[in-house]
Amino acid sequence: MPLDYTTLDTLRRSHPAWRLLDSPHAPLVASFLHQAFVVPNERVMAQADLVEKLEDVLFGLRLSLGEDAFPRSAQHYLDDWAANDKGWLRKFYPPGSDDAHFDLTPATEKALAWLESLTQRAFVGTESRLMTVFELLRQMVEGSETDPEVRIRELEKRRTEIDAEMERVRAGDMAVLDDTAVKDRFQQVAATARELLSDFREVEQNFRNLDRSVRERIALWDGGKGALLETIFGERDAIADSDQGKSFRAFWDFLMSPTRQEELSALLDSVFGLSAVQSLAPDGRLKRVHYDWLEAGEHTQRTVALLSRELRRFLDDQTWLENRRIMEILHGIRAHALAVREAAPGGEFMAIGAASPDIELPLERPLHTPPIRPELNAEALLDGGQDIDTAALFDQVMVDRARLAGWIRQALQDKAQVTLAELVERHPLEQGLAELVAWLSLADGNTVFEEEAKASIAWLDEQGFARRATLPRVIYAR
Repeated sequence: MPLDYTTLDTLRRSHPAWRLLDSPHAPLVASFLHQAFVVPNERVMAQADLVEKLEDVLFGLRLSLGEDAFPRSAQHYLDDWAANDKGWLRKFYPPGSDDAHFDLTPATEKALAWLESLTQRAFVGTESRLMTVFELLRQMVEGSETDPEVRIRELEKRRTEIDAEMERVRAGDMAVLDDTAVKDRFQQVAATARELLSDFREVEQNFRNLDRSVRERIALWDGGKGALLETIFGERDAIADSDQGKSFRAFWDFLMSPTRQEELSALLDSVFGLSAVQSLAPDGRLKRVHYDWLEAGEHTQRTVALLSRELRRFLDDQTWLENRRIMEILHGIRAHALAVREAAPGGEFMAIGAASPDIELPLERPLHTPPIRPELNAEALLDGGQDIDTAALFDQVMVDRARLAGWIRQALQDKAQVTLAELVERHPLEQGLAELVAWLSLADGNTVFEEEAKASIAWLDEQGFARRATLPRVIYAR
């Protein structure tokens, strides 16, 4: 890419890494993201954990720089860093989870790596890199040679060199690397290992861009289904057969070999045991860097698996036929969403009626209850010959509850509360126990029953005998 004025001006305005370095909060963003993701090699972090870490950092900065430094909340800063105009973090929801997660973008990792390169190194090795160049050139020349005679001569030459070296070793003449050479090579190993971890994020982002383009093509496709599938599978095969796809597949196959993993673990243990390496105070995480590679590779593999799963859903003809109307509605929604993706409308433009659906299980519904059919007796009723006293039908006690309620309201006009005993003293019971029950039935939400305090109410029954009832004190209140 030529570094002319137009190209650099476009990068300055559009590339997230340049925007990060040009941001007034670049020291906060770079230092926090480096400590949160790069140093512990965290691929993905939950929103709650990342907010907690940033709150601790902001608290310490406010103590040293003043309360006005970074006045916003940690959640606000994280959402701002993940916005489209920044692009320093990727905010997403993993499948099967309702909690937001964050990950570094490849552009942010490039900016952090460039900032790390600005620091002055106490030792700059050059021999190991020169040998790496020679070894890579030799592999390219030998690996692309098609003449069998030339390749045989090269292998015989290497065999001769190996035999000569074996004779020197038997004679006690062994070439041992000095401390400088060991340090040089170890720095090259450490730098390459860190670069591999950074490259994984970029590879994963490329596959994610492929997934995004496939979804957009499905959402906006107006042709036949067969043509769409042919296009998608052709693009998927092109990615898999590309230089990046082949390189990643070869790297993954090499790393997944148990023999290679054991060999790499043994080599790392031996190297970390050298005194020259220990003098460099190496990062202990480098000792298990191949496990970090595996974890990073799994993220990339899951991205590819997610894309394949979406394609399998699309291939399900039965689902396609049953949900055709739903697909048409989603087609319109996706088309509108893609149209406003780069320029989202301001304010509230979409509302959700409820956060979750109302679920009514079948077993929670009441069962059918058949109505009770009355049994009718068809026998004819005959007139009785006995004389019955009908006075009992008319000798009923009717208590005027409205009159009692009026007395309660009248008493509460002068004071806030009145007891039942006071009301009975003013208006003695004329209808005995039935009237006392009517007084109690007028209790409402403001009525208090004091179980600890007892009240005694007396009256005369129809025969003139004295009756007395003991009950908790009842207090009517406004």
